[in-house]
Amino acid sequence: MNTNRVIVLLFICVLAGLLGTRWMAMRHPATTPTPPDREEIVFWHFWGGEDRDVVEQFVDRFNRSQRRYYVRAIAMPGNNFDAKLYLSITGGDPPDLVNQDDPIVADWAYRGAILPFDEWVPENELADVQANLFPAAKQLGTYDNRLFAICNGLDIRALYYNKTILDQYGLQPPQTIAELDHIARTIAPPDEAIERRFYGYLPDSRRLWAWGYVFGGQFFDAESGRVTCDSVEISATLNWMTQYSRWYGADTISAFRQGDQSLPGKRFPLLPLTDDAMVGRYALVMDGQWRTRDIEALLEQRKERNLPAPEFGVCPLPYPDGGRANAGWVNGNFFVVPRGARNQAGAWEFIKFWIGMDQPELAAEFCAMGGWIPPTYTVSQSNLFQRHLEQHPLVRPFMELASSDNQFPIPVVPGAPLFRRTIEQTAAEAFNQPDRVSELLEKARRVIQTHLDRSNPERQ
Repeated sequence: MNTNRVIVLLFICVLAGLLGTRWMAMRHPATTPTPPDREEIVFWHFWGGEDRDVVEQFVDRFNRSQRRYYVRAIAMPGNNFDAKLYLSITGGDPPDLVNQDDPIVADWAYRGAILPFDEWVPENELADVQANLFPAAKQLGTYDNRLFAICNGLDIRALYYNKTILDQYGLQPPQTIAELDHIARTIAPPDEAIERRFYGYLPDSRRLWAWGYVFGGQFFDAESGRVTCDSVEISATLNWMTQYSRWYGADTISAFRQGDQSLPGKRFPLLPLTDDAMVGRYALVMDGQWRTRDIEALLEQRKERNLPAPEFGVCPLPYPDGGRANAGWVNGNFFVVPRGARNQAGAWEFIKFWIGMDQPELAAEFCAMGGWIPPTYTVSQSNLFQRHLEQHPLVRPFMELASSDNQFPIPVVPGAPLFRRTIEQTAAEAFNQPDRVSELLEKARRVIQTHLDRSNPERQ
């Protein structure tokens, strides 16, 4: 498809969205006009709600910290973010800086929409930033061996557990897959024909990404450019996950999972639903560091009302023989600079400010406020963030996992969004047809590889 046709199609698809975005920007202008003696930095981001308030506070802190630059932050929630960016670049009026959290780095880089940092950032400054980033943070932003995105906050997954319930059954937090299975079968014996209020543990088909890495697998071989989602390790992972369908019945698990989605206010299903309960819908659940806030809120509410509360803990994902310790799937928020950005120098100063290259204590303060895991060694080791971990001990395991070499993102390749959807849809289908795991993974491999080859003809 030629470039002109792409532009026309994008224009037709997103004109209404752009008009809505312009209206939204008018409804949410900068608190004050850009001072005439400042260089404006136009900053698009995806945050909303409470997170948006934190972002705006951070922007304000940067604007007050110096006299040269002024960031004008524009929230861009909703769909068609990439189309809006492409059209702004084509029209010659892109933002100076963008923050996103979808797996789009390779797509945008491959299409020339964003700049590699080594093309325009001073070599010594970029080397300092790269040396400071955790391995997972560096992977999130690297495509074709060049850094196109700089991570400013990591999302890590670990295993939450209800210690009170484990103690009740005489169980310990699992360190191996066998121990996790034992907990699940002890709390909810598969041969009991009863309607259950809660389970010990149920795998989530969307988390094949995390468990695949834990089992020692990789979904993509960067050296050869080949999709490997049907490898022995990934097949073993999905076979393990779908054995829960055999134990409890695919329909039963599906119905119970649907109940999770109907919880009020997107309630964390680990938490009890009523004041007199000590267990929620599960004894163990995989989730991200942001759930620590939900737990702390529950404990505080019960303390204020003088009610007994369960005790909770967090541990790394258990792994099988031959698997990886401290492993899992990681994603996060990251900065990219569009091609054609007018104020690249200002964008770079704001990036360094946010990730704490000069003021790690300030960056630590806002990571704590936003519930983000710092992507750098200096911020994570700062006095302020260490105090935060002391005050919020459930966060510490996530921080320890962030520096592990075994935390991996979705492969940073053009077509990553389709890669992600296909893997998750395949896993969901396998839960209903556990005897077809190998066949379904092979089909997924062909679909993804065909898409990648068409998007990247030089890899064929």
